[in-house]
Amino acid sequence: MDTQDRKLLRLLQQDAALSVADLAEAVGMSKSACWRRIQKLEDDGTIRQRVTLLDPTKLGLGLTVFVTVRTNQHNADWAKHFNKVVQDVEGVLEVYRLGGQIDYLLKAVVADMPGYDRLYQQLIAADLFDVTASFVMEEIKTTTVLPI
Repeated sequence: MDTQDRKLLRLLQQDAALSVADLAEAVGMSKSACWRRIQKLEDDGTIRQRVTLLDPTKLGLGLTVFVTVRTNQHNADWAKHFNKVVQDVEGVLEVYRLGGQIDYLLKAVVADMPGYDRLYQQLIAADLFDVTASFVMEEIKTTTVLPI
């Protein structure tokens, strides 16, 4: 990956809808060379996908919740079951398996507290040992831009 690839990635992180012509001009290369570089970055998995970021509050999803999960089941069958459960729970945006006292961290968005309760009921179907939620009161910083 060279300097031009990094410039392209910075620009695409800011606005994935930029045209190839705009990108090529910004990094100082031809449109065809720019297109080939983007295709290479997609093919090798550096660019995983292009998305549109939405404002959850404008969609009635005003409550962001971080859920910590502990389990007393540390085996492949339980992990497979838990992975299936969280894949099927609408509103769960991110799930991480952690080292330390907490086994999993989930980030979810819901409309309100009854929405969280519905999410919680779906999660406990996975035979969890301990589920704790923290509710976001203020979003101070959020970004999808990686430091390239």
